[in-house]
Amino acid sequence: MKKLLRQYLGMTIGIVLTAAALNMFLIPNKVAAGGVSGLATVLYYLSGWPVGMIMLAFNIPLFLLGIKILGPRYGMNTLYGAAALSVSIDLLAPYTPVLTHDLLLSSLYGGVLSGIGMGLVFRFKGNTAGTAMAAAILNKLYGISVGQALLAADFLVVAFAGVVFKSPELALYATISIFVTAQIIDLVQEGPSTSKAFLIMTDKPQEVADGILYEIDRGVTFLQGKGGYTGQERELLLCVVSTSEVTQLKELIYQKDQRAFVIVADAHEVLGEGFTPVKPVGSVKGK
Repeated sequence: MKKLLRQYLGMTIGIVLTAAALNMFLIPNKVAAGGVSGLATVLYYLSGWPVGMIMLAFNIPLFLLGIKILGPRYGMNTLYGAAALSVSIDLLAPYTPVLTHDLLLSSLYGGVLSGIGMGLVFRFKGNTAGTAMAAAILNKLYGISVGQALLAADFLVVAFAGVVFKSPELALYATISIFVTAQIIDLVQEGPSTSKAFLIMTDKPQEVADGILYEIDRGVTFLQGKGGYTGQERELLLCVVSTSEVTQLKELIYQKDQRAFVIVADAHEVLGEGFTPVKPVGSVKGK
């Protein structure tokens, strides 16, 4: 029960933040940043109907169709997310101040705040239906990539908004907001890039591994590889270090083997010994 309460509390906080982003930045400035919320923003200015009500009108049939085609995995969390977001937008609208009418600021801050909100919803295993469900349905029925379907849906909404509002600039600002939202969602779900993963190809694997183990005090894993051109069998080293240890590891590799080939990649989240302990999503740290 505690886990379930934490999950729905996290989803609710994310939903309220998303509703605030729409009410404070996006809707008042006609920034239709894709998805059902963007379409509802356009229809709000055409009809005067509340944005939340329009979103609910689109999401209910999408939800029912999703249950029928995709199965029960789109269950209570999606229903709660879609309904709660629609209700939150309309309930908060009279009490939410519009912080700016500058289109660039609205697009950026609206994208950041809605990205934080949606990232929390996804992190706590929630969903708000919308174009994500429509994309999943198209993928199931016609094999269209979910990513391509989402991109196409967002493009159509942005283009529709540009035509209705007779402003290509509004469409361009909406595109900025979509991009910012996507980046922030990934950041909230994956966490900031505080670690780096090294893939090391060297003729002296044991010497480099010993240096990592005993000089930097980090673990290292041997992987078996084979050169595509030479066909030569060789050992690769995989190691994850904190950002503060990156320079030290680069210097160590250079000292051991100046001809080593190294790939450095962001590791957004590292769980286990020496890094963040493994724990359930949404759990609270003990005192």
